[in-house]
Amino acid sequence: MGYERVMGLHVTDDVGYQQYRDAMLPILTTYGGSFGYDFRIAEVLKTKTADNINRVFTIEFPDQKTMEAFFADPEYLAIKSRHLDHSVASRTIIAMYNNATEL
Repeated sequence: MGYERVMGLHVTDDVGYQQYRDAMLPILTTYGGSFGYDFRIAEVLKTKTADNINRVFTIEFPDQKTMEAFFADPEYLAIKSRHLDHSVASRTIIAMYNNATEL
């Protein structure tokens, strides 16, 4: 069983967002994390937020504690500040849950 986070973003700079992904991926893998799904969204039919969403993805970790450690990692935070904060207008946590990988 792992811990999964479903995120919705409003990406405003695709190049900057890809630079963020490229820079943070090595750190993510050291925490045992990975991306599960990744979608570009053309139209949102129903939402619980006023924020726009044009990208939805899942990010997976071995457990919640590991996810929290990753998002608090100083090297990750520097990459986030350098790339993500300038390329994404809004971030929405859609869901977080324990995930059984096999059905």
